[in-house]
Amino acid sequence: MSKYHNGVNAANKKPQPITKSAASLCFFRRLSMTLGRMTKLLLTACADIGSVTAGNFGWWSSDGQSGLEPSTLAASVAAALNSNRPVALGFECPLFVPLTEGELELTRARPGEGSRPWSAGAGCGALTTGLVQVAWVLRAIRASLKSPQVGYLGWEAFRNAQSGLFIWEAFVSGKSKASTHVADAQAAGEAFIQALPNPSLINAVVCSTQVYSLVGAAMLRTGWSQSPEVLAEACLVIKVNTDAA
Repeated sequence: MSKYHNGVNAANKKPQPITKSAASLCFFRRLSMTLGRMTKLLLTACADIGSVTAGNFGWWSSDGQSGLEPSTLAASVAAALNSNRPVALGFECPLFVPLTEGELELTRARPGEGSRPWSAGAGCGALTTGLVQVAWVLRAIRASLKSPQVGYLGWEAFRNAQSGLFIWEAFVSGKSKASTHVADAQAAGEAFIQALPNPSLINAVVCSTQVYSLVGAAMLRTGWSQSPEVLAEACLVIKVNTDAA
């Protein structure tokens, strides 16, 4: 084949600079490949918090497993992490609360909670039970790891790492509640999966004030974090059927 093409010496042809649009396209292609790979590997799990002895605890995961005990949930998550799979673990209880400036606003509902605030009724009960169950599950997972793993509350950092444990809050209430606790956990887990590759876009609770992170405290207590800053970090909230508020 001739080295000339359309009258131009191909050997002397200067390379064309990459335009901004071409660079952006390359970036998004690489990002899409990265997200696609992580989505395939990602294990999504969710626990409906409640009394174990009363049969009010249930969990579900995207690999088809489910159960009624925190121990089996911890074992399933640890097994995935030990297999180098990233895990997104949700808990159906308030994982952070507003820390407002005004004393009269301290127990007000978080934006997006509607008529079911964290500080009253079922929300208050789930928060109290979650204080111990979330910490217990996180401790049990960490104790079963073959090598250290990183815990995340921010989706972007977790997405970039493509490994470790991402913790999020599930919100299932009202007409969205199912007939069993495992089914509630499944509904929240499936809502999270449907929001991939960027579940942050449907974050249901965004506080304009400072927050006190209950899950951050649990992460510090169980060794998933060493930074006190996690106590002021909110997490992602996935709400099942926002019309139920």
